[in-house]
Amino acid sequence: MPNDTANAKIDPAVLARAAARDADVQGKPRRIEPLAEDAFTEEMQVINTDMKKAAGIPPNGYMPEFFAIMLRHPKLFRAHSDLAMVLMGAPLLPVRDRELAVLRIGWLAQAPYEWNAHVDMARRMTNITTEEIERTIIGSSAPGWSEHDAAILRAVEEMIADAMITDATWAILTKTFDDAQMLEFPILVGQYLGVAFLQNSIRARLMPGHVGLSAR
Repeated sequence: MPNDTANAKIDPAVLARAAARDADVQGKPRRIEPLAEDAFTEEMQVINTDMKKAAGIPPNGYMPEFFAIMLRHPKLFRAHSDLAMVLMGAPLLPVRDRELAVLRIGWLAQAPYEWNAHVDMARRMTNITTEEIERTIIGSSAPGWSEHDAAILRAVEEMIADAMITDATWAILTKTFDDAQMLEFPILVGQYLGVAFLQNSIRARLMPGHVGLSAR
């Protein structure tokens, strides 16, 4: 893949908007307090363990504050985690494709928690480079993408802008994806867009060491 990142400059206004969102989400009090771990029921402990596994967090590792907030509604979190297990634990979509899509979703939604979490996941679980992470900020129009990668990003952009994938983008994706993968892809986008809405709205605190939308 050609490295044309030097030709794909990020508009300073875009970065300024991201800094303002980081300040808004992280610089104000959270809107819902996390549930204390000593208040977890057995069911909550199982959900917590399952979600840590899907996110690649050791069972006895750091408890994300977002999980502890979601456990105030365990039935909702169980349903959410069941879908997350399919999309993260047993996906039909290639992990690289999933992470490119989620990075674009996280950026378009200006979601500090989701963006930073998936910058980390992209680095840990795929061959996505720092330069490609930068290019997801610009999106499908940035130079250097393969036809398939550009279609992944463009499909995200189309669904967020107009609630559907265009015929042209669909045709490119179906060169690589089968019917089951084409069913999974819009669900993936809807799932992570909803998570971004939630995390932004409750002002979910970042995980330790995370920096939000400035993460690369």
